[in-house]
Parts: sequence; C-alpha cells; structure tokens
Amino acid sequence: MKYIKPEIISLKNSQEFNEKWLQARIEEDPGILGLGELDFRDTEKMMVGGGRLDTILYDPEDKKRYEVEIQLGKTDESHIIRTIEYWDLERKKNPQYNHCAVIVAEDITSRFLNVISLFNGFIPLIAIQVKAVRFGENISLFFTKVLDEVTFELLDEDIIAEPTDRNYWDKKASKNSVKLADKILDNLGELTKEYKLKFNKYYIGLEKDNMANNFISFIPRKNVVILNIKLEKVEDIDELLENVDFDTLSYDKQWKYYRLRLNANDISNNMDLIKKLVERAKAEYHN
Repeated sequence: MKYIKPEIISLKNSQEFNEKWLQARIEEDPGILGLGELDFRDTEKMMVGGGRLDTILYDPEDKKRYEVEIQLGKTDESHIIRTIEYWDLERKKNPQYNHCAVIVAEDITSRFLNVISLFNGFIPLIAIQVKAVRFGENISLFFTKVLDEVTFELLDEDIIAEPTDRNYWDKKASKNSVKLADKILDNLGELTKEYKLKFNKYYIGLEKDNMANNFISFIPRKNVVILNIKLEKVEDIDELLENVDFDTLSYDKQWKYYRLRLNANDISNNMDLIKKLVERAKAEYHN
C-alpha cells in the first residue's frame, strides 16, 4: 500500500468547492455528519424576520429535528447568534418537535467554545468541524464533532402525508427494507388482505379503496423497518413488549403509536405477537 500525502484545502478560499457545494454534499448524504441515519427535510428555509436556514435534517427514530447552519472558515459571533436564533424560531414555531442546533464550520475556535459555555447547557447545540482533503484529482470531507448537545425532552412532529412511490423509498432507505414492509403486510393475512401500501414522503401507510387507514404504518431504514402500531399506551401491551427479543422505540404520545424496530428475523420469529397487536389496533382504529 502506497502512502499519499493529503492536501488540506480551504473551502472558504476555493472557487470550485464553496459553501453551496458543501451544503449539497450534506443534504445528499446526511450521514456524513456522524449524527446517525438522518433524513434530509428542507433547504434554504426562509425565516421570519429575514435570513435563510441552511438545512433541516430529521431523525425519525428519535423524533428529532436538526437545524444546520454552515460556515466556511472560522466561526464568528454573528454566525453563532444566527444559528441559535434560527433554532429558537423553529422550536417556537413547531413546539411538538425535539430540536437541536448544529453549526458546521472549517474552524471551531476556542472563542466559540467559550461563548457557548456561557449558555451552560440550556441550548442543545452541536458543533462540527469539517476539513476538506484533496488526494490527487479527488476530494474528501472529514467531519469531527467538537461539541455535543444537551438533550431536551420535547414532543413529536406533525408528519405530512405527501404522496410518493415505491421507487422513492427504495432509494431513500433500501429495497430490502421496503420488502420488509411487504413481508409484514403479507404475513398479516386476513387482517390486511383488503389493504395495500400507501407511499408517502415520510412514512408508508395503508389504504383501502383509495382511502388512508393507518392503524399501522412503516418507516423503512437502510437495514430495518420501523413498524408503528396505533394503540393507546396500556399496561398489558407494555408487559407484552417488555421481554421481546427485538428493539422497541419510545412510545409516540402524540400519534399514539407503539414503535417496533424490526429486521427480517424479528418478523419471522415474532409474527404471532405482531398479529395480536395489529388485530387490536385494527379493531380500535378501523374506518
């Protein structure tokens, strides 16, 4: 293996690789930030009072929104204020979200860290330092989390049912994880034989005779599918799910969903339990 000395380049001083280029790389693959498997939600959002929020990312498993601001070069006071202001506007406008401010810059200065320390953890903010490195004719980006957040407990988000199609989810998640939704629907047999998948931008629901009826819904990820089952939170269901051998996510209080994180083996090994829960949800939420 041959050693190649990399060349660190300044995005701020580059005519080719500018802030818009960096923003586009983050939006096409949010995972490069190192914050988990996030979805791209919005770009260049106009804010009340002026200005544009660079990027909004979303984590459907933790029900969290990330308000991302990008700055080339060193962090400065005006950009810190803008990042916090946009985060504050978004959380006040949508208090049902769990929000976190994110600043991405080429140089996170010690002065920035000193200023942020004055807030004493009252603002959930993540600072990420980005370095652009050239290898011959290629360029790569390295992201390092310099400051982590303090978690706030807020509520859920309002999911808008914007129609899409299967191809959208095959690309957004993976073909295999979308097939997991098919597998669950097929294995539910009589319970869902009159229903088909309804593909929306942020989730996959059910429809019958062109009418949505989401007593269950799905959020495919890269290797698993999150199954939402619409049921009131009650003790006997909590007990059923207490010792299962698959992952359960926190209960969705706003939309009243139990959330199961399932892979192919989880579905095969626990179909009787899944059927029991879905049958109950259908009885309670049938249109």
